[in-house]
Amino acid sequence: MKVAISAKGTELSSPVDPRFGRAAYILIVDTDTMEYETIDNSANVNSFKGAGIQAATMIYDKGAEVLMTGYCGPKAFSTLQAAGVKVVSDVEGTVGEAVELLKADKVEFTDSSNADAHW
Repeated sequence: MKVAISAKGTELSSPVDPRFGRAAYILIVDTDTMEYETIDNSANVNSFKGAGIQAATMIYDKGAEVLMTGYCGPKAFSTLQAAGVKVVSDVEGTVGEAVELLKADKVEFTDSSNADAHW
């Protein structure tokens, strides 16, 4: 399975970025092999609006089935939900630790956003 994780750096040892749409990077990790692709999210970091929607579209296009992040706003959450991508919020620690929690089935999928919209 492919999982997308918002990250402050480009490695599995990087801390999870609590922001989704404006995270510095998003790592797409294959949970079976632990191989990963790093997405530079700088185009969305400084965007005026729509960062979450753009990031959600990007991870869906990469084949992610799950997003793990700290906070996910309502527009991004709706986009992910429509695409069938499950969301785990309030994630802390490193990217690698987050993947291990998912693999061990020690996460709860959320059914709503946990951040306010940015207008």
